[in-house]
Amino acid sequence: MQFKSHARTLAIALSLALIAGCSSTGGSRDGSMDGTRADGGVGTGTAGAGQVSGTGVSGDRAGQQADGRIPDVRTIYFDFDRDTIRPEFESVLVAHARYLRSNGNARVVLQGHTDERGTREYNMALGERRANSVKRFLEVQGVSPSQLQVVSYGEERLAVRGNSEDAHAQNRRVVFAY
Repeated sequence: MQFKSHARTLAIALSLALIAGCSSTGGSRDGSMDGTRADGGVGTGTAGAGQVSGTGVSGDRAGQQADGRIPDVRTIYFDFDRDTIRPEFESVLVAHARYLRSNGNARVVLQGHTDERGTREYNMALGERRANSVKRFLEVQGVSPSQLQVVSYGEERLAVRGNSEDAHAQNRRVVFAY
């Protein structure tokens, strides 16, 4: 009988330890809760993202504003035919999430865009997928869904005209419109 009592107590203790160990408190890939690193920078999951070609985004500043203003960088770019957020833009999104969380009345329209390759219908859907990808990222960061609106313009509002890869790259984007 005494053995069963000890075994039962041990089983309960192990179950509680397992549950506590499996619970998640959120946070970022570098272990911080708000995307900031111990050195005061912003964690992006990449070491020193550096300058992003053709976008003017520096990995260290990435649109951060210390005084609570809307972040400077309001456009993020995507790879061809993709809606996944590139690691070098995660710090930009974290800055926007921080701004939106601290300004509950602020609203933003996430405008999805594509280059002109593909059908109009396909590009409208791709632009929407890109904007929704950004929306999901922001919501995971704690931004209220009521602050976010998604609009797709597809290929209708090109940032740059031309058939070069550089022109196409600048058109594959999501713009934060406050």
